[in-house]
Amino acid sequence: MVITSAMVLRALREVPLPESVLVVQPPGGRTLVNFETNFYTEAEEFTRTVRLAGQRVDLRIRPSGFGWHFGDGASLSTTSAGSPFPDLEVTHSYRRRGAVGARVDTTYSADFRVNGGPWQAVEGTVTMAGQSVGLQVLTASPTLVGYR
Repeated sequence: MVITSAMVLRALREVPLPESVLVVQPPGGRTLVNFETNFYTEAEEFTRTVRLAGQRVDLRIRPSGFGWHFGDGASLSTTSAGSPFPDLEVTHSYRRRGAVGARVDTTYSADFRVNGGPWQAVEGTVTMAGQSVGLQVLTASPTLVGYR
């Protein structure tokens, strides 16, 4: 039996794909109104092997897209996983104080090979929703401090 990309996509949907863990900076679950809050995740390529129709199918799975949901109605789609400070690739400024739940959804693409043959692209992707991270958006007032 010939293994098709559609068959592999169905199998890919059954593979337990990791949820990306959202990292928020500043840490500690708090940020400020009108402050560039930084977001990133650490998603990496990995491999899995499945059996389809009695044949060995190797999967090379990679994160290919990220859906950032900031919890205030705003969202952003990127191909970047963001990065830690000081490289601010994915940021968001909250306009109001309050509690929000931010998350990142990860879209995975894959290549496959049957019985050690040549690699082929899987036509289609699989998206894993991330867990919401609670964040308190606070207001602050600047205070001028004198020196003596």
